[in-house]
Amino acid sequence: MSQEFKDITALSALTLGKMIKNKEISVEEAVRAQLNTIKLREPSYHCYITLLEEEAYIRAAEVQKLIDAGELSNSPLAGVPMAVKDNICIKGMNTTCASKILSNFVPTYEATVIEKLKQAGAVIIGKTNMDEFAMGSTTETSYFGETKNPWNTAHVPGGSSGGSAAAVSAEEIFYALGSDSGGSIRQPAGYCGVTGIKPTYGTVSRYGLIAYASSLDQIGPLGRNISDCVAALEIISGHDERDSTSVNQQSYQYTKALVDDVKGMRIGIPKGYFGAGLDTEVKESIGKAVEVFKNKGAIVEEFELDAVDFAVPSYYVIACAEASSNLSRFDGVKYGYRTPEFDGLQDVYKNTRTEGFGNEVKRRMMIGAFVLSSGYYDAFYNKALKVRAIINQGFQKAFDKYDILLGPTAPQTAPALGESLSDPLKMYLSDIYTVSVNLAGLPAVSLPCGLDKKGLPIGLQLIGKHFGEKEIIRAAYSLEQSIGYTRPTIQPSEIRKEA
Repeated sequence: MSQEFKDITALSALTLGKMIKNKEISVEEAVRAQLNTIKLREPSYHCYITLLEEEAYIRAAEVQKLIDAGELSNSPLAGVPMAVKDNICIKGMNTTCASKILSNFVPTYEATVIEKLKQAGAVIIGKTNMDEFAMGSTTETSYFGETKNPWNTAHVPGGSSGGSAAAVSAEEIFYALGSDSGGSIRQPAGYCGVTGIKPTYGTVSRYGLIAYASSLDQIGPLGRNISDCVAALEIISGHDERDSTSVNQQSYQYTKALVDDVKGMRIGIPKGYFGAGLDTEVKESIGKAVEVFKNKGAIVEEFELDAVDFAVPSYYVIACAEASSNLSRFDGVKYGYRTPEFDGLQDVYKNTRTEGFGNEVKRRMMIGAFVLSSGYYDAFYNKALKVRAIINQGFQKAFDKYDILLGPTAPQTAPALGESLSDPLKMYLSDIYTVSVNLAGLPAVSLPCGLDKKGLPIGLQLIGKHFGEKEIIRAAYSLEQSIGYTRPTIQPSEIRKEA
C-alpha cells in the first residue's frame, strides 16, 4: 500500500471531513484508500460481514456533487467512510445479525439512523461483524466467524459490537455504529483501545435496529477519539415518531461540550467497582486517570452504589426474557432461513430454529422462556424488575451529589480467543460494570486510559445522569487531552504487505 493511502486511513474522521471540504482529498480518494486498507487487513481481523464496495463508489460520486454544490457545508463528516453494525437495517442490503437464520435477509426499509447519516453525507463502506443477535461479549458467536483484536490477534475484540470496534482500531474505518444492550459498545471499545458512546435511552431512534432486548438496546457511535464520536452522535440523535421510546429533546449540540475544563466537576467512584475481581493493572491505570482529573481541579470521591452487586443477574433475567419474545418472530415462515426438510408446520418451526440459531442464542432464549413461565415469573422476572428499580434509584441518589461517575469499563483486558466461550458465566460477568447503565437508561462513554503488560488496551468508563451526555463528553475530552490516543501495532504480515 502506498504511503498516501496509509496516511489517509490514519486520519481522524473530523480531520478527513475537513480535508474533503477543503478539496485536499476527494471523497472517491478517501473511499479507495479505505477499501485498499480493508482488503489488506481484513484477512487478519475479519471486522466485516458485508463489504459494499460498488455501492460506496456510487455514493462517493453522489456526495462529492453535493459537497461541490455547497449543500453539505454544515456536515462535518460529509464524505467520510463509515461502517454499520449488522443488526441495523439498510434498505436493499443484507442485514444478518451475524446469524444463519437471517443470512439471506434484505430489508425493504431503512433504519432512522441510516436516513440521518445519508442526509449528512455519510458513505457506508460495509456491515460489521458482531455476536449473533448481539448476544455475547467477544464477537465469537457470529455465524460468519470470529473477529480478532487488532492489538493482538490471539485475543477477542469484545462484543457484541466487536466488528465495529476492531474496524475503527485497525483503521479499517474512520467511525462506526454499534448497539449497546449491556455494554456492547463500551466493552469492545475498551478492549480495542477506541472510544464508544452509549447515549441515554431514547436519545437515538431504535427504528430499524433488530431488537435483542427492547428496553435496553441503544445505538451509538465508536471512533478513535471523543470528538469523532460526538460528531456522529449529533447526526443520529433526535426524536422519531416511528419509535415509541424516542424522547423529544430540543437540543443535541454535544460539540459545545468538547472543552478541556473539569475544574469543580464532582466525580463519584462506586466502591463496589474496585472490589474483588478487578485486575490489578486495570485498577492502577484507572487510578492514574483519577489523578489526572484531580490535578485538573475535579473533586473525586468514593461512595456506595445501591444494588450494584445484583446488576448482572438482574440484567440477564430481563434481557433473556425480552430476547425470548423478540426472537419468536424468526420461525422460517415469514422471512429468513427455512429448513429444507420438514413434515408439517411444527417441523418448520423446530428445524428452522434448531438449524438457524447458534448455541448462545438458544441458551438465552431458553433462559428467557423459563423466567417468564408460570410459577417462575414472580421468582425471577418480577424480582429482576424490582432490582432494576432499586439500581435506578441508587443512580439517581448518586447524581444528587455527583456530576458524573467513574469506573473501569471491564474487570480485565481482552481475554484470549476461546477462553470465554468455554465458560459462559465468566463471559456474563465481564459485563459487571456496564449492564447497570442500561438497566437505568443512562448515558456512558468508554475511552482508553492505558495498556497492560501484554500491550492490551484498558478502558475507562464515565457515566452521566439522564440526558447528561455533555458532562461525560467534557470529562472524556479533558482526559483525552492529557493521555492522547495510541494506535495498535500493525501485525508483521501486514507490514510486509504494505512496505
